[in-house]
Amino acid sequence: MRVNLKAALSDRHLDSNQPKNQRQLHISLSADAESGGRTLPLNLCLVLDQSGSMGGKPLETVKKAAIRLVEGLSPGDRLSIIAFNHRAQVIVANQTAENITPIIRKIEQLRAEGGTAIDDGMKLGIQEAATGKKDRVSQIFLLTDGENEHGDNERCLKLAQLASEYSITLNTLGFGNHWNQDVLEKIADTAGGTLRYIERPEEALTAFSQLFTRLQSVGLTNISLNLQLIPEVRLAELKPIAQVAPETIELTPQKEGDSYFVRLGDLMVEQERVILANLYLNQLAPGNHTIARVGVRYDDPGLGQTGLQSETLPITIEGQTVYQAQPNPEVQQSILTLAKYRQTQIAEEKLSQGDRAGAATMLQTAANTALKLGEKNAATVLQANATRLQSGEELSEAERKKTRLVSKTRLQDD
Repeated sequence: MRVNLKAALSDRHLDSNQPKNQRQLHISLSADAESGGRTLPLNLCLVLDQSGSMGGKPLETVKKAAIRLVEGLSPGDRLSIIAFNHRAQVIVANQTAENITPIIRKIEQLRAEGGTAIDDGMKLGIQEAATGKKDRVSQIFLLTDGENEHGDNERCLKLAQLASEYSITLNTLGFGNHWNQDVLEKIADTAGGTLRYIERPEEALTAFSQLFTRLQSVGLTNISLNLQLIPEVRLAELKPIAQVAPETIELTPQKEGDSYFVRLGDLMVEQERVILANLYLNQLAPGNHTIARVGVRYDDPGLGQTGLQSETLPITIEGQTVYQAQPNPEVQQSILTLAKYRQTQIAEEKLSQGDRAGAATMLQTAANTALKLGEKNAATVLQANATRLQSGEELSEAERKKTRLVSKTRLQDD
């Protein structure tokens, strides 16, 4: 298994007469199975909300979805299960999935009662996952339907950072319409995972199945992107790097000398992660220049190897006295994807400030951007919410959550 790494600039030509220039660097990476592919052993931890609000059909459907996942594990995979309400407890300690009958029985015995303490569930989940992560793909599925009323949201984010440092990917599933989208999104973004929205109980099976399929497609773990810049080039100070596929996430680079490092989590086989870096360039003389180098550090659980290094790609640009633009269409698409996300963010900020007209305008802009991307269903959601605001209506919690979802991800039907 190796890293398939590609990079391109938004325009590989540069006007040598200009004192300042701006370019976007598009980096795509995926795991490449050189010998026909292989399934890596898994280390899965389920952290499930069993608070009183999950009573009835919600918890019953979640239990069915969890059992379906357990049945899909191989005997060599490892599993742990945490249940939480106002306190958390280990339902299934980290163990191999050789005998799943008692595990299923434990899941069936879950009962809904009490409040919600998400951070307590996260803490136990990380502890259990950490005991079985050697030479495995380690992920946590965290599901909740409510606010962290008995916990601390800042602690949740610190625990998500800890999971990332332990090379444990943390995915979040928001059930119903009363969970805190900002918190669950930040948890997933920080720990290299993804956020799923389960609007209705019957959608739980599909959401868990999609995450499990994604987990099974992981080929390499603990991915860290390394971007080295020449002195004439710098990253933008505000929002310098973002992931635009498979979800849009603002990333925080760590600077070491003339290099920047960004944690990315797991890498899937044949599904690209696409990163967009915003670069500012000082004036460069005519001719070809290597302005940056890109590489990836990673672990290969299948071989039990850590700290591996990919090839290093040079990023070149041609300075021209008579500038002829050469925009890259693929990079332009990624720029639009990031624009859609940021336009929606601005709309949410304006709405929180009471500027309904400004929010509607920005949602319309985001809808137009979605159309340029060919995302018709996303454009429909964004435009419908803009129209509601213009007509004086309030957006429901479900509508707000769908707006964020279509800003971050491409809907399957698009």
